[in-house]
Amino acid sequence: MTKIGIITGSTRDVRVNLQVAEWVENFANNRGTDAVFEIIDIKESGLGRFNEAIPPLMANKKYATEAHNAWSKKIDEFDGFIFVTPEYNKNIPSGLKDHLDYLGKEWHHKAAAIVSYGSTLGIAASLALRTTLANLKVATVEPQGAFSLFNDFENMTTFKPLEVHKPRFGELIDDVVAWSTALKSVR
Repeated sequence: MTKIGIITGSTRDVRVNLQVAEWVENFANNRGTDAVFEIIDIKESGLGRFNEAIPPLMANKKYATEAHNAWSKKIDEFDGFIFVTPEYNKNIPSGLKDHLDYLGKEWHHKAAAIVSYGSTLGIAASLALRTTLANLKVATVEPQGAFSLFNDFENMTTFKPLEVHKPRFGELIDDVVAWSTALKSVR
């Protein structure tokens, strides 16, 4: 069975990111696909800011901490991902970038979908994330989820997405599952 990780993109104490990830997980599980979905909360990974000369697991496993090894093992077990990212200053949050940079081959030849949100739907963040994922040999699907802080959140703090998003999210789930399944043969 294909395993899809839903990766949170924010580590802030005051965040709505987990609400969006939980909605995505619930929506995906109700689609009835041949996939298993699991939230991977980067805030709970135990990794700090990326401050290495090169990623510890690429340099030599002896330099890797328990948190590095756990993050590597967690990401390696998935066939694909759905990244849920807010937009900060027209980019992805630094915490998400740090978590991507800690690894290398664990990301290779997998598929990903992007769900973004912000005052301008998080579009700039999703474009930045696509570039980063391409460098990590992750194939991103075209359907994208994009939420407005003004229309899909109550008081910008409680996630209440409009119904209009559901058809597009159906395409997003279908494509990330299909691509993730197909890319197993490449790995």
